[in-house]
Amino acid sequence: MRRFVASFGIITTLAVGSAVSVARAQTNAGTGYFTVKVDAPQNGELKINPPIPEDHQVRAGTVLKIKATPARGFALDSGYYWSAAKSGMYFETPTPEFEVTIDQNKTVGASFIEQKELRGFKVINNVVYAQPGVKALKYDVYSPKGAKNLPGIVIIHGGGWSVNCEDVMRGLARELVRGGRYVVASVDYRWLGTQDGDTQPNSMADIIDDVYGAIAHVQEHAQEYGADPTRLAVTGDSAGGQLSAAAINLADHIGDGGFGVKEGVYEFKPSYLPAGKTAAQVRTEILQALKAAAPSYGIFSSAALGGWAHRGGAGDVSEAAIKAISPQDNIPNIKDRAVPQFLLRGTRDTLIQNSTVQAYADALMAAGQSVTYVQVPGAGHAFLDWKPDPQVKRTFKRFGQPYAAKMEEFFNSVFYPLPTSASP
Repeated sequence: MRRFVASFGIITTLAVGSAVSVARAQTNAGTGYFTVKVDAPQNGELKINPPIPEDHQVRAGTVLKIKATPARGFALDSGYYWSAAKSGMYFETPTPEFEVTIDQNKTVGASFIEQKELRGFKVINNVVYAQPGVKALKYDVYSPKGAKNLPGIVIIHGGGWSVNCEDVMRGLARELVRGGRYVVASVDYRWLGTQDGDTQPNSMADIIDDVYGAIAHVQEHAQEYGADPTRLAVTGDSAGGQLSAAAINLADHIGDGGFGVKEGVYEFKPSYLPAGKTAAQVRTEILQALKAAAPSYGIFSSAALGGWAHRGGAGDVSEAAIKAISPQDNIPNIKDRAVPQFLLRGTRDTLIQNSTVQAYADALMAAGQSVTYVQVPGAGHAFLDWKPDPQVKRTFKRFGQPYAAKMEEFFNSVFYPLPTSASP
């Protein structure tokens, strides 16, 4: 993880063209000052030392010490800064006191949430599970108070496989943990290509390795979180939709034979393996544990994934390799293994078409699998995301909350099925 400040992690991207953003960031760089703005906090206050001048010009290298204090009845959601020069990414921290170094134009702020929204569960932030490259890979755990042997849900974030971290799914995590029936782990992974700063570009196969590594780590520590390592589900949105579908469909391809190293062999070696366990043992454990998936507005076919896979510039991107990462090309037959799935898509999603998701649903049904496909009236893309931006929060409240409840109903049908009445 790029750590501009020790406690920060990348969360999301704003709609700002990177070339324009960089140009704006450089306009005052020659003067030795940068423009620093403050988002007016709602339901809390910020204290910044040294104070931001009225002209918003702050000397390069200045370290701002910031303290976020919630108003009565509210709690800190996150402290943050974002920079257009970094493609408008938010960098967030869960701690009320944090520092921001001024090395480019930045906007700082804090997001607050009603205290009642955080009751009934605890959060463990930034559990590091592996570091195969520059970035430390981590996840956050949401556990109901008193949790013991509950089913677990692993959330995989979206962002074109090349932005965001687990923080962007915390709204969904809160909704799924709130009922007290699930322990939720929201996971991060390597970014496609060299976006993390790695010398060797990362491929989609590498990212799937990370997903399995995170699942293996969650299983190893499940009892500490109050979860049952043998009862897990996966979900994710956008790129995370593809990754969550891949996680359940491709689990029988976990191994140490390499991805395309030998002709016709495409195996995923988890980026984390518990001490003393082989990839084959982890494969068995993950295969037995994954009971369901809820991939939202994702890309599932090899035809659709091909262009994205080539963007990474790493590893095997042959037709066979792209099929090997495609959830739609690797659906188990119901006679071999059940992979029940719940699919969501907004009717106004301009990135993912209805035909794309319907084709995946049809392929699941053709394999005898159980599938529910729900279209969300009026919703666009990424309505399950959570960010400091007020508009994103409103979108989540309008669409994310009610359809997270429907997702939970699906998981309940798998893990808490209603008893069938006996025949007379």
